[in-house]
Amino acid sequence: MLRLTQKTQSAQTPSAQVVLPYEKRIKCRLRVTLDNGQDAGIFLARGEVLSDGDQLLADSGEIVRILAAEETLSAVHCNDAHLFARACYHLGNRHVPLEIQPRSLYYQHDHVLDDMLTGLGLSVSCVSRAFSPEPGAYGGSAEGHATHSHTHGHAH
Repeated sequence: MLRLTQKTQSAQTPSAQVVLPYEKRIKCRLRVTLDNGQDAGIFLARGEVLSDGDQLLADSGEIVRILAAEETLSAVHCNDAHLFARACYHLGNRHVPLEIQPRSLYYQHDHVLDDMLTGLGLSVSCVSRAFSPEPGAYGGSAEGHATHSHTHGHAH
């Protein structure tokens, strides 16, 4: 099994690639099957998040490219800055991984969250696309609150 142990920005052409959804791109230990059929293990530092286009270096020197899988997402498009900020606030307050673009936001599809945003006056649609949420303000960790300490008005 190929051991993928670190990110690299090598100019070397990748020998293989693997398509992963967000929930797998946040794992530091993962067994995968590459597009060439080879089994590989991802062994990264805790909290390391893989993004679309990242390259991983194998112990053997081979390079593997990571591709973000298409996922079912909820999409919100909004030209009202205040309403857009309210949507981001309420989703963030629920610790929802969130991809924020100018006048658009995306999160993993959840009908309860869709209903909440509809209740705020936003229109929510369902789309299929790669998901690249914000990495987080505390060191870019996928773990978010698990890797920093503070107190605020709710439990984790």
